[in-house]
Amino acid sequence: MGAGSASGVKGPEAGLIELPETTVRKDIEINVSESLMDSIDNMEPKALVKAMVEFSSKTLLLSRRVRSLYERELKEGNQTKVEELQDKVDKHAEEKEAWKKEKEEWEAERKRLATWKVRCLDSEEKLKGRIANLEADYDDIKEKHDGLEGELEDLKSCIIQEHINGFQKGVWQASFFYENVDANDVRFDVNKDAVDGVLIDEAESSLEGNGEKEAVDTDVGGNEVVGEDVEQKAA
Repeated sequence: MGAGSASGVKGPEAGLIELPETTVRKDIEINVSESLMDSIDNMEPKALVKAMVEFSSKTLLLSRRVRSLYERELKEGNQTKVEELQDKVDKHAEEKEAWKKEKEEWEAERKRLATWKVRCLDSEEKLKGRIANLEADYDDIKEKHDGLEGELEDLKSCIIQEHINGFQKGVWQASFFYENVDANDVRFDVNKDAVDGVLIDEAESSLEGNGEKEAVDTDVGGNEVVGEDVEQKAA
């Protein structure tokens, strides 16, 4: 960060620029004034690199924070819905099992009374009506249970897809604001997180330290490399 970017009290350092408010449309078009472009063109290479690194660092930090907030809000909102649906599925599963057991009991009772046709004809007719009602209720519960299971699977898929979409948005914005970031780099992995300078698979990190941690090389000195490249071009 630049010395003048920590608070609004001190103005920008000599040789740096202070960006005015920009307009961002749906097509990601950014409009800047000609005077600002002229100011950038007339800057010294070192000052230009320093300004670029400062604003790129701010963008990177803000994008990570926005992504974290977005993912947390998405998970908290959908987790409640998932839990409600899971409770309904469990409840219907219990009712289904109870109806099934009751149906079996009535079937056994009907068979036992089959030999008592004369004495139990009336009871048998009542049992048939009861069994018919139970079968209708069982089919209705089974249909509801299957529908809830499908809805639950769709919601889980939606959560996973939203997680992937949020990750891709963060990568694309980082690539947009920071030229050295390649959004198509195969090292980007939505299932990994950066911890202590290495990328660790989230599934492995949840096992309380058990298992091996998979890491990939990262450009730790990215800012210094950018500065050297620009200075060499200017020379």
